Amino acid sequence: MKAVAYWIEQIGFHRLLLAPALAFLLVVFIYPISFVLIKSFIDPVPTLKHYVHFFKNPAYFKVLLITFKISFTVTMLTLFLGYPTAYLLCRVSDKTRNFLMILVLIPFWTSLLVRNYAWMVFLGREGVLNRILIGLGLIESPIKFLHTTFAVNLGMAHMMLPFMILALFSVMKGIDLGLVKAASSLGANPFQTFWRVYFPLTLPGVAAGCLLVFIFSLGFFITPSLLGGRTDMMISMLIEIQVSELLNWGFASALSVILLVMTLILFYIYNRFLGLDRLWGGAS
Repeated sequence: MKAVAYWIEQIGFHRLLLAPALAFLLVVFIYPISFVLIKSFIDPVPTLKHYVHFFKNPAYFKVLLITFKISFTVTMLTLFLGYPTAYLLCRVSDKTRNFLMILVLIPFWTSLLVRNYAWMVFLGREGVLNRILIGLGLIESPIKFLHTTFAVNLGMAHMMLPFMILALFSVMKGIDLGLVKAASSLGANPFQTFWRVYFPLTLPGVAAGCLLVFIFSLGFFITPSLLGGRTDMMISMLIEIQVSELLNWGFASALSVILLVMTLILFYIYNRFLGLDRLWGGAS
């Protein structure tokens, strides 16, 4: 027992407490990632052909561009919708804020599959949106909303909007409103006060929200599969096809590694200019 106590004292009890978490990460994260990385280079024999095949085939590179395009569009859409929502949350009373926050968090309490099927019902040719437009006399025949890029962007923005709002709200609630009042007292109009004082102070939240939404969007699968068409294939869908239909684990692993590398590059750029502690509201 003395030996065990001495061993614990040497390594530090606080470090020993990290052992379960480190073991969990090793089993469910590090090992699978390592397996995928190795698989991309040795399936069926040691080779780089899977990576060469990806970059030499314009169709696969187009899928990569579509993934970035959709992710960027969703990020901008959530920023456009989330910024005024977060601003409102900071300006209302505590009781109203709690109610509005519940509305923001409701998507987290609903199954992702259920939300996507709801959008399918809403956007279908005989769905709610077409019926409303026809009832108002704005259109004569149903418009194809479902299985389009519009549907993918709309559905993904709905899924990602809470992340953007929470990231912005965490920064906005810490801003000293005395700075805004000072700008007004010095003769700045509301637009100048917002654009030159308030908005720059919210940029860490904007950057954090955009990073979270963009990276999550890169790996989206269910929403583009259900709401998108043939021209909206994202890299996650391509990986699924390689695994479930073609049984090409080597190429699927290479695609996964490429997606992981893109994510790490984004993290590096963010950390280089802002610092990852901005993601949870700390100072860089």
